[in-house]
Amino acid sequence: MSKLPPLAAIRAFEAAARLQNFSRAAEELGLTQAAVSYQIRQLETRLGRSLFVREKGRVRLSETGQRLLPAISGAFTAMGDAFAALTSDDAEVLTISAAITFGGTWLSARIGRFQLRYPDLAVRLLMSNDLVDFDAANVDVAIRTGAGRWPGLRADFLFRSHVTPICSPAFRDTNGIERPADLLHVERLAPNDPWWAGWFAAAGIGTPPPRRQGIELDSQLQEAIAAQGGFGIALMTPLFWRPELDSGRLVRPFETLYQPGMANFLVHPENRVGVRKIERFREWLHEEMAMDRQLVPEPLWEPLA
Repeated sequence: MSKLPPLAAIRAFEAAARLQNFSRAAEELGLTQAAVSYQIRQLETRLGRSLFVREKGRVRLSETGQRLLPAISGAFTAMGDAFAALTSDDAEVLTISAAITFGGTWLSARIGRFQLRYPDLAVRLLMSNDLVDFDAANVDVAIRTGAGRWPGLRADFLFRSHVTPICSPAFRDTNGIERPADLLHVERLAPNDPWWAGWFAAAGIGTPPPRRQGIELDSQLQEAIAAQGGFGIALMTPLFWRPELDSGRLVRPFETLYQPGMANFLVHPENRVGVRKIERFREWLHEEMAMDRQLVPEPLWEPLA
């Protein structure tokens, strides 16, 4: 047998205690004052304690009532939040958080197709390199880079992180770039990024490049602008820059790719599995990724071990 008193009695108590008035509680609940009084007396009988002190036509909470009210009010608030969350899950806005580079290149170029497929859903794209806090931010899904293990989140593998040197054709030709070792002597954007050492090692140059002064930028979006202007060569993800590479505005002098042991994932809280707008975006994202499989080597589509 449940130890919880009837919900109707609990609801009557919460309203009367919060409003400090049986008549107003009855109006809020759509009951008569007599019905509210009856429910509260039933609750008091069950508890064997008075919840209100009745005096001169007025009521005030007893010590027992004062102890109960915060917990009861908190429980009703939590239930209200739960039902509101269900309503929110069906809301017509999908909020996506993505890193500046991924969001500003690959995703921005394709998100219109998602909108056309699901015209009933509006899309809000937030771009930041900071990890989104799902508990504090009004975000449905995020594209996150890492090892794929985040407690409380479902992580769907998308593709492995990878970079290669990319520059303008004029920069390549002016600097006579023909071999990987030539990059040790030209202007490299973010020259002290440890990924440069990783790329040189992958290209067969085991000696780490010496530290040097250079241009440090926040994202590949900024590096692409600098590279197209001829100001240096940058480590960039070719998957994000297919239009520029195909048109010749940018070139990749070497086929060597560096994989830093990380991958890109679609993540969202585990307790939101099955939410329509999230599941539709997840399915669409995997379909779009499948269309790009031929653009990069097959191992980059294999999940991390």
